[in-house]
Amino acid sequence: MTLSELMSQLGGTLVQGDAEVVIDGVSSSELASPFDLAFAEDAAEATKALNSYAAAVALPIGTGVEYPEGKSVVEVSNPRLWFARAANLLGGPSLAAGIHASAVVAPDAALSAKVVVGACAVVGPGARVGLATHIEAGAIVGSRVTIGNHCHIHPHVVIYPGTTLGNRVVVHAGAVLGADGFGYVRDPDSGAHIKFPQHGTLVIEDDVEIGANSTIDRGALKETRIRRGTKIDNLVHVGHNCEIGEDVILVALTGISGSSTVGNGAVLAGQVGIGDHVHVGPGVTLGGQAGVFSGSTVTNEGLKPGTVLWGTPARPLKQVLREQATLARLARRPRKTIDESAKQDPTQNGE
Repeated sequence: MTLSELMSQLGGTLVQGDAEVVIDGVSSSELASPFDLAFAEDAAEATKALNSYAAAVALPIGTGVEYPEGKSVVEVSNPRLWFARAANLLGGPSLAAGIHASAVVAPDAALSAKVVVGACAVVGPGARVGLATHIEAGAIVGSRVTIGNHCHIHPHVVIYPGTTLGNRVVVHAGAVLGADGFGYVRDPDSGAHIKFPQHGTLVIEDDVEIGANSTIDRGALKETRIRRGTKIDNLVHVGHNCEIGEDVILVALTGISGSSTVGNGAVLAGQVGIGDHVHVGPGVTLGGQAGVFSGSTVTNEGLKPGTVLWGTPARPLKQVLREQATLARLARRPRKTIDESAKQDPTQNGE
């Protein structure tokens, strides 16, 4: 793709160089080749990028550094975002379309044009795979699964029967989509745990990315849904009947129990724990290791924009820090002083 073709889709102003230079990929300034695009966000980084081998460099408007002769330079308002979008347009390494000889594809599975099915992958009966989707080695696509266009299913992903994926969904190695939820009914007489039916579905909407070894359960009788644009890190678990909103971020080791909802644009940092039947409101940010008790609702109502909630139960970070500071001061007080305070306060002696 030429630089002018990138600019026609992403915008930007060519302030120097050749608009028809060919760009094959993106890279850091240190590793860029003469066919790569690099970027910088300040003057120091710009100098490094401009002196690299990169064919073109995306820089902030009015960086104020001297441009070396012959280097193609595009000025944009947000170089990092422009660079990321350019990377998505340029795409990753191309794979030859077709079905590997060791792959197993059911006779009634429907594969669109330019589909790749890697070695030892399985595509089950009644499955439908969209245009230019890549299913890599060892992946299992169950019966009646629907996968949209331009998706990338990495090695050893397992997609259970009946699951639906939208367009441009990326699922990294080892992820499991649509497994049974963890639902049981206890028999009070015998104490046995009897499995509750897990016959629902899982729907993954467009532009979702799911990290390695993450798991998302199907609904029990209805559906679990991950809405458009949500990004899920490695080792995340989403339980049955959950609804995760648009453009949500779920960071590694987060666990969301069944029948919970997460609003659009929320951010759940690493190791966040969500109980069952919880509602996390739109735009809420839960800091690392925050916890929300079952049945609770957490929102930004009454809080300043950008407030981070932390601790268990989750509450504003500033409040948590004040509480910790108070406890630390109490812990430093001499025991004698504490005993004297108790004598002066009759309630401390049970009176």
